[in-house]
Amino acid sequence: MKKTAILLMTAVIAAVSCSEQTAQGILGLLQALLGSEEQTETIENGVMEVPGGMELPAAVKGSTTVTYSAYTSSYNQTTLIPDWVAYELTADETDGDELRGDRMFSMDKRVKGPQAMREDYYDSGWTKGHMAPASDFRWSADAMDDTFHFTNVCPQNEYLNGKDWEYLENKVRDWAEKFGKAWVVTGPIIGTNRYGRIGERGVVVPDAFYKAVMVYSRGKYRSIAFVMFNDDQRYWLNDCAVSVNDVEKMTGLDLYPALDDAVEEAVEDEVSLSFWGL
Repeated sequence: MKKTAILLMTAVIAAVSCSEQTAQGILGLLQALLGSEEQTETIENGVMEVPGGMELPAAVKGSTTVTYSAYTSSYNQTTLIPDWVAYELTADETDGDELRGDRMFSMDKRVKGPQAMREDYYDSGWTKGHMAPASDFRWSADAMDDTFHFTNVCPQNEYLNGKDWEYLENKVRDWAEKFGKAWVVTGPIIGTNRYGRIGERGVVVPDAFYKAVMVYSRGKYRSIAFVMFNDDQRYWLNDCAVSVNDVEKMTGLDLYPALDDAVEEAVEDEVSLSFWGL
């Protein structure tokens, strides 16, 4: 039932609210294609690497792309939440001693223009939800510090944040360890903006969240994505699994544009639960 609702939302959101972002996604794709002739490919541990990062979606027009030591954020200074956050997670990076401790969320002073602030979340009923989870960066204090900027945060239901969304984050670490590395893209689905905005600055509260994961296994790329509504319902991974193409339809984004055109459509259209152990 939930998976049917999620797939239905694909069509609704694409039709109702994503026409402009779709155009932006197409523009980003064209830019990626225009630059493809200058790209060269190398092989590292059997995994093809493309300069610029396999994890990076196409740029979103009007948003600010912020590159940190271990992840990249496309920060939207109209919605005051990221369009997407992307990073490569290796098997070695799934283990580390760095703890979250008493870190607090803050603005990134390197980013010019509007940003969300802690005050926007006070008494709002929403938690500060990491898009790139702090626990994926326990291998570096500096990398974990960077995850506590508002360029990596969305208003998220507290129950979702601490339950099924956290379970999904743990699964991603399992997959990175199993396959050697994973390319991860996470972000909000604003949809119809049923929850409105919070705070004096008007931080948009998303209708849902997506997480896309791609790995390289036995000579081919494999991908899957997940969508969970921003509420306190339970979400089993096999029910909320969708294709990367489904997420692109919901958001208007172009995910994994560095994939070769000959394989991109097939890779992004699959949803093989058995491959992912679901």
